Amino acid sequence: MWWALAAAEIWDPIFLPSPGRVWDAFVYSVTSHNGSPGYQGYYLWEHLWASLWRILRGLFWAILFGVPLGVLLASVAPIRAVIEPYVDFLRALPPLAYFSLLIIWFGIEDTSKVWLLFLASFPPITLATLAGVRRIPVEYLESARSLGASRWQLVVHTVLPSTAPDVLTGIRIALGFAWTTIVAAETSNGIPGIGGLAWATKKELLTDVAIVCVITIGLTALALDAVLRLVERALVPWAGRT
Repeated sequence: MWWALAAAEIWDPIFLPSPGRVWDAFVYSVTSHNGSPGYQGYYLWEHLWASLWRILRGLFWAILFGVPLGVLLASVAPIRAVIEPYVDFLRALPPLAYFSLLIIWFGIEDTSKVWLLFLASFPPITLATLAGVRRIPVEYLESARSLGASRWQLVVHTVLPSTAPDVLTGIRIALGFAWTTIVAAETSNGIPGIGGLAWATKKELLTDVAIVCVITIGLTALALDAVLRLVERALVPWAGRT
C-alpha cells in the first residue's frame, strides 16, 4: 500500500516519501559524505546508542532505588502510608510536565534527561515490586521463618525470588515509558540522539529521515522487549505456570 500510494502521487513526496526514498535516507544515515558521517554529524547507530545510553542510565537508577523501596513499602505499613501517595502522584504526572524544571535545575545536557528517565521509570518499578511482595503467600514467609531464616535471608531467598516476575514486568513497562519520554526529551539539545535527529528533520522537511527514525525506534523497542522476555524466561521460568 505504501508503494502504491507513493507511486500514485496523491500527496507530495514531502508528505509521503516512497519506500525507496526512505531506504536511500537510511543508507545516507549510515555512510559518510565529504568526510561528514550521516546526519547532523553522526551515524544512525551513534544517534541510537546515545539515546539507549541515556535510557540505560535512567533505568539503572530506577531499578536500584525502586526495587528496595517497593520491598520496604510492602513490609512496613507506616512507611507505605506516608510514601506511597507520593509515588502514585509521581506516576500520574506526565514526565514532560516537569522536564522544564529539570532543565532549570540540571541544565540542557544529559543530566536533566537521565533524571527525567529515572523519574519516569521509578514509579512503575516501585509499584510493581510493591504489588509483587504483597502477593507472596503468607505460608512462604512463615515457612522460611520457622526454618530459622533471618530478616535478610527472608528478603534475599524468599521475597526477591517471589517478586521477580512482577519486578521484570515493571521494568518492561518502565522501559516503554522511557522510550516515549527520551524521544520527546531529546527535542532539547538531543544531538546525538534518535529523538533529537527526528526532531531536527522538521527544519528541512526531511520526512524520509523522520520515517527512518520512527522505524529505528520501533524496531529497537521490539528488540529490547524481546531481550527482557528472554531474561524473564531465564530468571523466572516458573512465571505464569501453576
